[in-house]
Amino acid sequence: MMSEMEVTQSAPLIAVIAGEHSGDLLGAGMLAELRVKYPNAEFIGVGGPLMQAQGLTSLVPMDDLAVMGIAEVLGRLWTLLKHRKLLVQTMLARRPDVFIGIDAPDFNLPIAKQLKRHGIATVHYVSPSVWAWRQGRIKGIKAAVDHVLCLLPFEKQFYDQHQLAATFVGHPLADSIALHSDKQQARADLDLPEQTRIIGLLPGSRKGEIARLGPLFLQTAQQLQEQHPNWLFIAPMISSARAEQFSQLIARYSPQLRIQLIDGQARTAMAAADGLLLTSGTVTLEAMLIKRPMVVAYRFNWLSYQLIKRLFKAKYFSLPNLLADQALVPEFAQQQATVDNLAQALERQLDPANQAMLAQEFTQLHQQLQQRANQISAAVVADLIAQSPKYLSNK
Repeated sequence: MMSEMEVTQSAPLIAVIAGEHSGDLLGAGMLAELRVKYPNAEFIGVGGPLMQAQGLTSLVPMDDLAVMGIAEVLGRLWTLLKHRKLLVQTMLARRPDVFIGIDAPDFNLPIAKQLKRHGIATVHYVSPSVWAWRQGRIKGIKAAVDHVLCLLPFEKQFYDQHQLAATFVGHPLADSIALHSDKQQARADLDLPEQTRIIGLLPGSRKGEIARLGPLFLQTAQQLQEQHPNWLFIAPMISSARAEQFSQLIARYSPQLRIQLIDGQARTAMAAADGLLLTSGTVTLEAMLIKRPMVVAYRFNWLSYQLIKRLFKAKYFSLPNLLADQALVPEFAQQQATVDNLAQALERQLDPANQAMLAQEFTQLHQQLQQRANQISAAVVADLIAQSPKYLSNK
């Protein structure tokens, strides 16, 4: 076994692929910890600005991989296959000491499978929702992955049952977000009024999500404003392109809405709000950690939904409800995601007694997820690197 000094002075080649913003965030924290262990490490793969700031050389644009839904993937299939071929060829030629796929299982697992066949250690960070739908995928995951890093505690139990090495790492957001989020400070930071009731609209970060959910969210906000003229709506936008897209929807669907777009700063915007209307995904976890009442909605492309509804086995699709194993927050999909349903549910969520209950439940879940995820994930990767042929030959 190498000494700690030998490991620290080594220069492993680490390949990492993240397919969207949430994966970029996870990867950046892990890479920062790996940089501490291996100051001379080289990182290659795919990532966004956060991972690139940690030294990653992104071989293709991360935004090209940020596609969700079966029909959407079909529309970008040629580009995705071209990128995957390039990445596999590059990694087989460079032979990294470890490959880490972050989420995006339909893109990353086939890459991992090819690399594992050639003796390269593989890790998948963020368990596919195999416990919720298409459970037969576990065979493919075992063929592709040496170790799974799980964000949720019940996921490790599933892999233990199927004899695949897995570690519950918690979530780095639970480590980085304070147990108490200061609403008034957030409003001051964004120059928002102190006393007004503020509702945050977060229809997603992808173009397709905003196209499907933006009109619904704006029409819901318009109905709420008719009942509560003094309410203010805010919408953090991940980029200028998405802000322009959403502005066009505002002009079309709710030109009289009292709404303020915010450039980025989604977490601060959520902390400034009294309640949130948001899409499904990691953003619901952030909202839970910030302890804000929420209503979750999602609309899939029609083809995607026809397939998913036949295969999905979990009781819930939003992360707060999955973690709690109970319906803490209202969630609506497809035909149930209507203006009336969302508006009524949001008003109920703002009831003071409900807010107190949610704050208590969300705090317990927050503490459960505080596991020092960046350090634990980096330690698992370091153990695999220490077993790679390059280092075993140095024993």
